[in-house]
Amino acid sequence: MDLILLGQDAAVMERFFDKDMIALTIPIVAMVVGLIIAVISIVVGGIRAIVVGRAREQTRRELAAYVAEGTLDADKAVAILNAGEDLTKKC
Repeated sequence: MDLILLGQDAAVMERFFDKDMIALTIPIVAMVVGLIIAVISIVVGGIRAIVVGRAREQTRRELAAYVAEGTLDADKAVAILNAGEDLTKKC
Protein backbone atom coordinates (compact mmCIF):
# COMPACT_ATOMS: atom_id res chain seq x y z
CA MET A 1 0.00 0.00 0.00
CA ASP A 2 1.64 3.19 -1.15
CA LEU A 3 0.55 6.27 0.70
CA ILE A 4 1.94 9.63 -0.19
CA LEU A 5 1.54 11.88 2.80
CA LEU A 6 3.20 15.16 3.57
CA GLY A 7 6.05 14.41 5.94
CA GLN A 8 4.63 11.11 7.27
CA ASP A 9 6.00 7.64 6.81
CA ALA A 10 3.77 5.26 4.86
CA ALA A 11 4.68 2.33 7.12
CA VAL A 12 3.36 4.16 10.16
CA MET A 13 0.06 4.80 8.43
CA GLU A 14 -0.16 1.17 7.30
CA ARG A 15 0.23 0.02 10.91
CA PHE A 16 -2.35 2.56 12.05
CA PHE A 17 -4.94 1.31 9.57
CA ASP A 18 -4.08 -2.36 10.03
CA LYS A 19 -7.20 -4.54 10.21
CA ASP A 20 -5.92 -6.44 13.23
CA MET A 21 -5.32 -3.20 15.10
CA ILE A 22 -8.80 -1.93 14.28
CA ALA A 23 -10.28 -5.28 15.34
CA LEU A 24 -8.61 -4.86 18.74
CA THR A 25 -9.41 -1.18 19.10
CA ILE A 26 -13.17 -1.41 18.62
CA PRO A 27 -13.87 -3.71 21.63
CA ILE A 28 -11.54 -1.69 23.84
CA VAL A 29 -13.26 1.57 22.90
CA ALA A 30 -16.66 -0.04 23.48
CA MET A 31 -15.64 -1.24 26.95
CA VAL A 32 -14.20 2.15 27.89
CA VAL A 33 -17.35 3.95 26.74
CA GLY A 34 -19.50 1.45 28.64
CA LEU A 35 -17.41 1.92 31.77
CA ILE A 36 -17.68 5.70 31.50
CA ILE A 37 -21.46 5.46 31.12
CA ALA A 38 -21.66 3.12 34.13
CA VAL A 39 -19.59 5.44 36.33
CA ILE A 40 -21.63 8.48 35.30
CA SER A 41 -24.90 6.67 36.02
CA ILE A 42 -23.68 5.56 39.45
CA VAL A 43 -22.58 9.10 40.34
CA VAL A 44 -25.84 10.63 39.08
CA GLY A 45 -27.85 8.02 40.99
CA GLY A 46 -25.98 8.84 44.18
CA ILE A 47 -26.49 12.57 43.72
CA ARG A 48 -30.19 11.98 43.04
CA ALA A 49 -30.55 9.94 46.24
CA ILE A 50 -28.90 12.71 48.24
CA VAL A 51 -31.14 15.40 46.73
CA VAL A 52 -34.30 13.35 47.32
CA GLY A 53 -33.28 12.65 50.92
CA ARG A 54 -32.59 16.31 51.62
CA ALA A 55 -35.89 17.38 50.08
CA ARG A 56 -37.78 14.79 52.14
CA GLU A 57 -36.09 15.95 55.34
CA GLN A 58 -36.82 19.60 54.51
CA THR A 59 -40.49 18.72 54.01
CA ARG A 60 -40.56 16.93 57.36
CA ARG A 61 -39.10 19.97 59.10
CA GLU A 62 -41.56 22.35 57.45
CA LEU A 63 -44.53 20.15 58.35
CA ALA A 64 -43.27 19.85 61.93
CA ALA A 65 -43.10 23.65 62.10
CA TYR A 66 -46.67 23.96 60.79
CA VAL A 67 -47.88 21.41 63.35
CA ALA A 68 -46.03 23.27 66.12
CA GLU A 69 -47.67 26.55 65.03
CA GLY A 70 -51.05 24.90 65.06
CA THR A 71 -51.80 25.74 61.43
CA LEU A 72 -51.79 22.06 60.42
CA ASP A 73 -53.22 18.99 62.10
CA ALA A 74 -50.79 16.20 62.93
CA ASP A 75 -52.96 13.68 61.05
CA LYS A 76 -52.81 15.78 57.88
CA ALA A 77 -49.04 16.15 58.25
CA VAL A 78 -48.65 12.37 58.49
CA ALA A 79 -50.89 11.94 55.45
CA ILE A 80 -48.76 14.42 53.50
CA LEU A 81 -45.56 12.63 54.52
CA ASN A 82 -46.96 9.25 53.51
CA ALA A 83 -48.36 10.49 50.18
CA GLY A 84 -46.58 8.98 47.22
CA GLU A 85 -44.74 6.33 49.21
CA ASP A 86 -45.08 2.72 48.17
CA LEU A 87 -45.81 0.87 51.39
CA THR A 88 -44.91 -2.51 49.85
CA LYS A 89 -41.25 -1.47 49.42
CA LYS A 90 -40.69 -0.91 53.13
CA CYS A 91 -38.85 -3.61 55.05
